[in-house]
Amino acid sequence: MDLTLLRTFVTVHRAGSFTRAAALLGLSQPAVTSQIRTLERQLGRPLFLRQARGVTPTTVGDELAHRAAPHLDALVEIAGTAQDERDGLRTLHVAGPPEFTSARLLPALAPLIVQGLSVRASLLSSAEETLDGLAAGRHDLAVATARPRGGLFTATPLCDEEHVLVAAPRWAARLPPSGLREGAVVLEQLPVVEVHESLPFVARYWAAVFESKPAATVIAPDLRAVQASAASGAGLAVLPRYLCEDDLARGRLVALLDPPVPPLRTYFLVVRTGTLALPHIARAHEWLLRAAGDW
Repeated sequence: MDLTLLRTFVTVHRAGSFTRAAALLGLSQPAVTSQIRTLERQLGRPLFLRQARGVTPTTVGDELAHRAAPHLDALVEIAGTAQDERDGLRTLHVAGPPEFTSARLLPALAPLIVQGLSVRASLLSSAEETLDGLAAGRHDLAVATARPRGGLFTATPLCDEEHVLVAAPRWAARLPPSGLREGAVVLEQLPVVEVHESLPFVARYWAAVFESKPAATVIAPDLRAVQASAASGAGLAVLPRYLCEDDLARGRLVALLDPPVPPLRTYFLVVRTGTLALPHIARAHEWLLRAAGDW
C-alpha cells in the first residue's frame, strides 16, 4: 500500500476535512480527494462519509487510522531525527497572544534555547488566526485561550490567568468602602482602557463580579499599552495579574477590588495531533507544562 495515500488518509482523519488536510499537506483539495478515492478503491470500502461541513470516518476508516497512524508518526520521527543530525539543529515555531508569549512562553523556553533549540515566535492576538496557522503547519505549538474542538488538535491545560481590576492610585480614592454593588456605580462612571471595542477583559470581569458592563474610553490593541495607559492615569483596566504584578508592587497601579472569586481565564497548550512524536516539540511541550507550575 502506498505510504503517500496512507499519510493523506491519516491527515484527513485528524483534520476532519479535505480542505484543511490539503492545507496541512500542501496539496490541492482535488488531489487529496483523488488520493482518498484511490485508497478506498484499493480497500474496496468507504473510509469517510461526506457531509456539508467536513467528513466523518466510517468504522473501517477509524480502524485503519488506529492501526496506521502510530507507524506513520514513528516514520516521521525517524525522518525528523535524521534531518536533525544533518542540520545540527531543529527549529520550533510557536504562536500565541503577544503579551503571554513575551512574558511567559519565550522566557520559559530560554533553557532549551541555550541547549541549542532554535525558536521562531509569532505574536497573534486572534485565536482563530493562531489555530489556522497551527493547522496549516506554520506553527508547531500554540497557546490558545479556548480548547479547540475536533481531532486535528491535542490541547492540554497550561495555566489559569487571574484578572485584576486596576487603576492609578488617584482613582482608588473615589471608591466607596461599602461594598461591590455601590462600587460598581462609581466604577461605571470612570474612564475605561481596553484592547477592543467589545471589551473582552472588562466585560468578562463585570459579568462575573457586577452582572453589568461599563463603556470604554480608550482602546489600545495590546495589553501592555493598556497597562501603561492605566498606570499613567488614563482610566481603569482589567489586566492579567502576571502582567501588572510589578506595577502593583511598586504602587503605580492599585487593585480596586478583591472579589471572593476572581475571574480566571485558562490557557491551553495546543499541537497538531500526532506531532508530539517529534522530539523537539515533545520536549518543549513537557518543559512548558513544568514551567507553568510556577506561574
